[in-house]
Amino acid sequence: MRIARLSALVATATAVALTVTACGAASDDATVEPSGSASAPAEDIFPVSIDSTLGTADIPAKPERVVTLGWGAADIAFSLGTTPVGIEADTWGGDADGYQPWFREAVEESGDELPTTIAMYPELDIDAVVALEPDLVLAPQSGLDQATFDQLSALVPVVAYPGEPWQTSLEDQVTIAAEALGVPEKAEALLAERQAAIDDAANENPELSGLTFAYVYGGDQPGALSVYLPGDPRVELLTGLGLQLAPSVSTLTSSPGTFVATLGLENADQLNDAQLLFTWFNDTDEQAATEAQPLWAQIPAFASGAYVPMIDKQLGMAVSVATPLSVPWALDEYLPLITAGAAKTAS
Repeated sequence: MRIARLSALVATATAVALTVTACGAASDDATVEPSGSASAPAEDIFPVSIDSTLGTADIPAKPERVVTLGWGAADIAFSLGTTPVGIEADTWGGDADGYQPWFREAVEESGDELPTTIAMYPELDIDAVVALEPDLVLAPQSGLDQATFDQLSALVPVVAYPGEPWQTSLEDQVTIAAEALGVPEKAEALLAERQAAIDDAANENPELSGLTFAYVYGGDQPGALSVYLPGDPRVELLTGLGLQLAPSVSTLTSSPGTFVATLGLENADQLNDAQLLFTWFNDTDEQAATEAQPLWAQIPAFASGAYVPMIDKQLGMAVSVATPLSVPWALDEYLPLITAGAAKTAS
């Protein structure tokens, strides 16, 4: 029993979602109606009702068998004390078994059993979800469509996104998951731990403070150039480290439903005020083809070597989901790349 998972906007591969829609963003808060107070024991909080764009999840008791779909939910559930029984397989940035490395390391270190990975593309394997006998499907940062939500909801409570697909902020993801899992009091502390890791990294690298940057992607076709805007987790992580989005980028307008502006390589001179240039590629062939374009080569930050390209898909996914679990893992590898690029900025 398989049904289509994604709308036309997000029905393509994960790499395309990286380019366009899989961006953490400010969103309307989900409506959560617990029967008890936030400080009450979990058994006293339930039943809980959580509204989403696709419908309401009525959760009668604390979930014990949780399946997570979309981005970040597996990390967040684990960080809140619940190891999922099933997770979305990451075929882009995961290992050979579909696990993201920071998640796998954390689960194995805890001694818990690794969850079953569930095929999501080109369609969600509903049978695989049902076989796990879940009492909750957690998908606040996902592209679930209405048909998939309705079919799953007939079998198990499903917590989807409160606004648009793929547009739930990290803060809302954590808050929604904490409510659904019966631990709302843990949300604030978990977010504070994540912020502390970013603050510590910024304090240890004061040379990054105030440097202007642009985060772009130009690998999908010749002449293409897209620019990530505030609200995208990659941009938010860099500003958290003390960098400043270049003024030219701040004035750009995003495409509908995204935090990406389509600029076009012919307008690359608008990025002349960016001291650092960040980007990502699917592979070295894509990188070589993009960087060989004369207009790309004329971008000042690229020409000066103040350039941070990312080909490591696992690192790329870690900074894209930007969860409390993935951020500390990512910073160990990401910071040396950032500081090396910063060392080449023009004075």
